[in-house]
Amino acid sequence: MRHVTAVRYAAPLREGGSLPGLMEGDDLGTWVVKFRGAGQGKAALVAEVVVGELARELGLAVPEIVVVEVDPRLGRTEPDQEVQDLLRASAGPNLGMDYLPGSITYDPLAFPVAPELAARVLWLDALSLNVDRSWRNPNLLVWGSGLWLIDHGAALYPHHDWPSADAAVGRPLPGVADHVLLPAVAARPEAFVEADAQLAGRVDEELLTAVLERVPRDWLDDVPRGRYVRWLLARLAARAAWRDAVVAALESADGGARKAGAKEDRGRSGRPDWLRAGDWLRTGHA
Repeated sequence: MRHVTAVRYAAPLREGGSLPGLMEGDDLGTWVVKFRGAGQGKAALVAEVVVGELARELGLAVPEIVVVEVDPRLGRTEPDQEVQDLLRASAGPNLGMDYLPGSITYDPLAFPVAPELAARVLWLDALSLNVDRSWRNPNLLVWGSGLWLIDHGAALYPHHDWPSADAAVGRPLPGVADHVLLPAVAARPEAFVEADAQLAGRVDEELLTAVLERVPRDWLDDVPRGRYVRWLLARLAARAAWRDAVVAALESADGGARKAGAKEDRGRSGRPDWLRAGDWLRTGHA
């Protein structure tokens, strides 16, 4: 990954517990910076790199990820004591993600996503145990008419307790029924099976090793990069368990949608389509 030196702390982003901030770099770029001194620790930065870069290698859109060198003296003029403390605790390499000006948070009611693309994102999240892509917090941006993946710090959560991580290699994705893209995939459930067939063969030891090489050694503490590679390969080998759990969630979502559609048809009472305001809201034509 490229290295950038922060030259100015522009603004805090108070949308999560880690208190990321907008910083300007010596490359004239603006970066959303996640700090090593935040409560989630350096493991969250490792997850950001591993899952973000794996997504990029699989053809999904992810803003550029860089290492941002932070001088704690940048916080001297900040009026917020919390920001000052955070910058002091984050001296050295931190994680930066390219700021996408004008981007908006993904809204499934306003921005349709093809089942094939949604299935690829869902598959990656199931593989990496990314529990933070829900309706409440999609961690998806719409920018330039495309869908961009951000914020993967909550993924790979077994790495916070390596002694018990091996027991999680076949674990289904928690909260998969609440995944924000599940309804899009449920419109064509076979897209997920296709995504599994296409992507599983691409995630091999060579690719994972290359992705892990992008993680700064300092963020890993004493954990060998190969520990992540072996765990993800084991998860791939056991993917029947978590893949089938996703398929079951898709079948349930599809069945629920058909029941809701039948109920709506029964309740129309012959009213013309243009009087059904709910349809206008659902298709984004309000």
